[in-house]
Amino acid sequence: MRSPTRARSTGVARLFVLGLATCLLAAPAARAQHPWPTAGWTRSTPAEQRLDPAPLAALDSLVRSGRFGNVDRLFVTRHGYQVVDYRYPRDYRQVAAGRRTQYGCGPGACDGFSSAPEFNYFDPEVHPFYRGSQLHSLQSATKSVSATVLGAALQQGVMPPLETPLLSLLSEYRGVVPDPARLGKATLADLLTMRSGIEWHEQDRPLDTTNTTLQLEMSPDWVRFTLSQPMDADPGAKWVYNSGGSHLISAVVRSATGQTMAEYGRTHVFRPLGISEFHWKTGGGGLPDGEGGLYLTAESLAKIGYLYLRGGEWDGQRILPADWTKRAVSRVVDEGPPGGVGYGYQWWRVDPPGLEVWAAMGFGGQFLLVLPAYDIVAVAMGWNVYGEQVPAVLGPFLQALRRSAGGGS
Repeated sequence: MRSPTRARSTGVARLFVLGLATCLLAAPAARAQHPWPTAGWTRSTPAEQRLDPAPLAALDSLVRSGRFGNVDRLFVTRHGYQVVDYRYPRDYRQVAAGRRTQYGCGPGACDGFSSAPEFNYFDPEVHPFYRGSQLHSLQSATKSVSATVLGAALQQGVMPPLETPLLSLLSEYRGVVPDPARLGKATLADLLTMRSGIEWHEQDRPLDTTNTTLQLEMSPDWVRFTLSQPMDADPGAKWVYNSGGSHLISAVVRSATGQTMAEYGRTHVFRPLGISEFHWKTGGGGLPDGEGGLYLTAESLAKIGYLYLRGGEWDGQRILPADWTKRAVSRVVDEGPPGGVGYGYQWWRVDPPGLEVWAAMGFGGQFLLVLPAYDIVAVAMGWNVYGEQVPAVLGPFLQALRRSAGGGS
């Protein structure tokens, strides 16, 4: 179930500025010729890349003490080199045993539970790691990758401009739209920035049948369900977190390219970056789940961040339009997202005072963080989905990265 993704990941946004205002901002590092991690990240050390290792080591100790619950991985790169890879193995079969909520049941607690395994968030075979691999559920961090696939289609010239009306690419669904005149004004840019005008109750409802995202995930066709919702604002006028809208990106990519998002993403994003292993589960209706269904390793997710850090180019090949990479991670929307954060093209801006931070975020503790001033890409993965009240690792992780970078330029 993905509605807690939105409520919790966005609630975490309020933590971004806590404890960070007193940290000193160091001058950006001078960038040498950076390597390309297509075949894998070259290992280095924090000290070799002019980072103070102490703040990151202190955070590692806190994670190992259990302070932040089920953290699975902390992974950090600087100047294109892997400098931190902290792993925290645990037995999720034991963790999930006997537990049950509306969005998951663990071993011994699944009598009568109707969701398929891939949407049972307590099934240790597929959550958080996929079938014994290092592929980790990204949850809503998937949204930023979905947008990246759309951006790659723009670069290849098969996606129309972002000013294009959304419904022009989804004409087969026009009959289910209750207000086609109004939704007909929504553009692809409105879809990407969560300002389509479609009424959606994800962050303002409990995890029950009144939550639109729970209704979405119980529906047989997610695209049809999303487009059949009423409008509550003119397109472009109001920001509302809408996971159904993010799934529409999957339908748009298929319409424009003739391929599923997983197929097109494999060829035009993953393969050039050297990402050979991934899993992208499907939602109702058979399309890849564009709002929360992607599994990647921490190393691969960091490559997505590195692609944006390098302006959409990868080892001499342009993957994304240059103007796309600038716009996607900018504060296109400042009014609406909570906690003073901003929103771009399915990317968050979670800037503490004096520092830009671009972020992809997902339920359970999935964070891709890009700190361009420090030439840092960092990944946190976790699985805090069982109801325990634990501090989020995001704020302390950002603080440790900033302090570490402040120790050298």
